[in-house]
Amino acid sequence: MRLTVEPLDLSRDLARLHAWVTHPRSVFWGMQGASLEQVHTEYARIADDPHHEALLGRVDGSPAFLMERYDPFHGPLADLPELRAGDVGMHLLVAPTDAPVPGFTSAVMRRVMEECFADPSVRRVVVEPDIRNDKIARLNAAVGFRVVRPVDLPDKTAAFSVCARADFQGNEHLTPTVMEQAQRRLVAKAIVEFSHERLLTPTATGTGWRVVAGASAYDFTARVHALEHWVIDAPSLTRTVDGGTRPLDAQELVVECQDVLGIPAALLPTYLEEIASTLASSAWKLVHHRTSSADLVHAGYQEIEAAMSEGHPAFVANNGRIGFSADDFAAYAPETGSDIRLLWIAVRRSEAHLALAHDVSESAHYAAELGEAVVTDFEARLMSLGLDPVDYLYLPVHPWQWTHRLAITFAPDVARRSIVLLGEGPGAHRAQQSIRTFFPIEHPTRSYVKLALAIQNMGFVRGLSPTYMAATPAINDWVASVVSDDKTLAACGFSVLREHAAIGWTGDVFHRLADTSPYRKMIAALWRESPMERLAPGERLATMASLLHRDRDGVALATELVRASGLPAEEWVATYLRAYLRPLVHCLLAYDLAFMPHGENLVMVLDGHVPTRMLMKDIGEEVAVMGDLPLPPEVERIRADVPPDVRALAIHTDVFDGFLRYLAAILDEDGVLASSTFWALVADCVIEHERSHPELAEAAAAYDLLRTTFRHSCLNRLQLRNTLQMVDLTDQAESLIFAGELDNPIASSRSEVEEGRRLVTKPEPVGA
Repeated sequence: MRLTVEPLDLSRDLARLHAWVTHPRSVFWGMQGASLEQVHTEYARIADDPHHEALLGRVDGSPAFLMERYDPFHGPLADLPELRAGDVGMHLLVAPTDAPVPGFTSAVMRRVMEECFADPSVRRVVVEPDIRNDKIARLNAAVGFRVVRPVDLPDKTAAFSVCARADFQGNEHLTPTVMEQAQRRLVAKAIVEFSHERLLTPTATGTGWRVVAGASAYDFTARVHALEHWVIDAPSLTRTVDGGTRPLDAQELVVECQDVLGIPAALLPTYLEEIASTLASSAWKLVHHRTSSADLVHAGYQEIEAAMSEGHPAFVANNGRIGFSADDFAAYAPETGSDIRLLWIAVRRSEAHLALAHDVSESAHYAAELGEAVVTDFEARLMSLGLDPVDYLYLPVHPWQWTHRLAITFAPDVARRSIVLLGEGPGAHRAQQSIRTFFPIEHPTRSYVKLALAIQNMGFVRGLSPTYMAATPAINDWVASVVSDDKTLAACGFSVLREHAAIGWTGDVFHRLADTSPYRKMIAALWRESPMERLAPGERLATMASLLHRDRDGVALATELVRASGLPAEEWVATYLRAYLRPLVHCLLAYDLAFMPHGENLVMVLDGHVPTRMLMKDIGEEVAVMGDLPLPPEVERIRADVPPDVRALAIHTDVFDGFLRYLAAILDEDGVLASSTFWALVADCVIEHERSHPELAEAAAAYDLLRTTFRHSCLNRLQLRNTLQMVDLTDQAESLIFAGELDNPIASSRSEVEEGRRLVTKPEPVGA
């Protein structure tokens, strides 16, 4: 449902307006019995009034409501002592109908309030409904209005009411109706993912499926796709307890399943808190995210980033953000699209480490990211405190991190001038889906900035280790050189966004303790190359995570992209796989090099609505070499001792199970491309690569990407086992949890490939 507003056009809208305002159900509008001419006179007066305007509201293009916005200091309320600077007045009339839709009026009210608060100078919305209008009183209260007092106006006794911006933003999404939708979505996802990981076992009932959890029975209709991927019809989902219907509740589902989920009792409250936070985020997006997938087809990079309605596709509790308040959420959550001014601090050079890429100098780095004028200002700030700028390095910090951690946890270090607050940096930034990575909105060719952020989210405190990052630029330089020098990768247009600078401060007491802790990851930052300058004319960017996005009406962006491209679905998918899967397969077979290629770690380059090439990011923390490829000493950290039967999971788990199973199901469910055809195209991509690289036949046979089954590595089981730290980042392979084997959806092509290998390796006849 798309709600828009536009100026009222009397020459076009008068007849409709007259029907609305004189309808018996519009009695409180005060125009009962008014003639067409009288309505025209009144709204012509409003059109001529510089302090009053009338707007027509549409729903999916059809006229549906009337909104008036006015300056309360110029009108009947002008003498009220309760008025404040920043107040705006509002009237709303929803078109009378004989077939009201539940929740429709509330949705319109929220849209009108958003329109009022779209002006940043507006601090409060004020209204003066007739004191007898109980219906509008309930509607007003639901979005945050509070009644100040009765006020006698010329035509009525009004309930003068106000709604501050914080009151509207703080509670509009936490309503029974919206939360029921959020609960339904999350319970459905929990059943999908816990069933996929074989923690729950749906049983057929004849009319659908049932999952029994404790005293509850969950019934639903669903379809099962490749890789044991369930697609549940969320509206069909019901919960019964002792024969009676009960509301869906994701936290209660977790408690009911605690034994089978294996959550340690001491950590269960933490997981339940992450579930609650995920529900709050979902509810917020259900209210605010109104951009349709059809609109996103033509949207810009950051508009798409902020419009994503889902976090990690596999994790059930994927928007934890424990530590953020409601105000913090509104200010810093990626889905709010809020602009943020990062703070900068100076840290003692002797207690810090700045690592730079081979082609970057310290002075050039700070000049590029701050500008010469800001660097000069920072130096002046230090000198005003009697400090020598030569003794300091600069790094950005999240505003939340400064307020909640640095200024408190590191107060002694601030006092001794080992940490010096310099103030806001230049330009606004916007949080990406990873929440601690920021895009420079005002200077888009400057680097992304990734910051330490001491909130608990999806199984980790989101810090950055200064020690771990010391090698990050060198690792990125090496990976970038491997990728850029490879002809196959160049032909695919595959490249990496280097993390070209990293800094961490280690002068605190926590770094002098024997044992490591999250406190060692509180003050650090890294800079990643911007993708903006890599675009050719006509190209644009989108996070690959957007291919799994469905808007609030359930329309998939991937489906809309395929349709907008004008290409046959098979060609669209084959082009996408050549850009995404082929480079990953090649890196694995040619170099034993594995990335973490989930949706948020890749930036798609779209040409004609088709993903034609990929930019890989998040290299330093995620990349691994699993063989004996020679590495520079400073890069040796990325070598991973991975058992042979686990190495191929870099494709099977991270690509097939971690991303393509969702995309295949979306396209199949939407009638765009049958799942069997999708996986046949995946097989074709793998086979074609092998045939064009006979020199890698031995590696291809060893990895055997077309094997019949592969080990079923489970992400939620990791988080459930330890909600505070899912894996040991220094030995991730040993942290994995398996649940048997999954059938490989491309295994049907195995015989064809084996025949090809046999022909390639068959000795030539004597004399040939």
